[in-house]
Amino acid sequence: MKKNNLLLAIFVAAVLFSTNTIAQKFSKLDKSPMDAASFPLSYKESNKVVKVVYSRPQLKGRTVASLAPAGKVWRTGANEAVEITFYKDVTFGGKAVQAGTYTLFTIPGEKEWTVILSSASNVWGSYFYKESEDIVRVSGKVSVNKEPVEAFSIAFDKAMNLHMAWGNTIVSVSVK
Repeated sequence: MKKNNLLLAIFVAAVLFSTNTIAQKFSKLDKSPMDAASFPLSYKESNKVVKVVYSRPQLKGRTVASLAPAGKVWRTGANEAVEITFYKDVTFGGKAVQAGTYTLFTIPGEKEWTVILSSASNVWGSYFYKESEDIVRVSGKVSVNKEPVEAFSIAFDKAMNLHMAWGNTIVSVSVK
């Protein structure tokens, strides 16, 4: 009988302590949280043409030029490089692109940015960017936003044009 009580006590202790040892620790909110933009604009629309998944760094008193230097390949956001998925064949910046998922990189410039769709996948930052993986390179038109955007943002307008905004800079690429 004592042996059974001992086994029961060990079992109860194991159950009590096992819930603590397998408890999941969840990370705090990312400083550059992940977000998504898509077209059609309605979240209720399930028949998407394009979806972009990206992270949103904030300026926090810094400049766009210091975080995304002109003439250098930039991951276009923070953390993992941007993933853009086209669910149908499209024309991106005037160039034909087949349906699929691509990594989106940019090269900032004063009057235009080079916007790159790459075949690279599961990419952290732009550290391993290879020009040989480019699918298309297009020019993104730069315009000035009157009200600065603190957190890097991507959005589509009603005509399906892609807009990337940060600080007072807006970069736009047509998608048809």
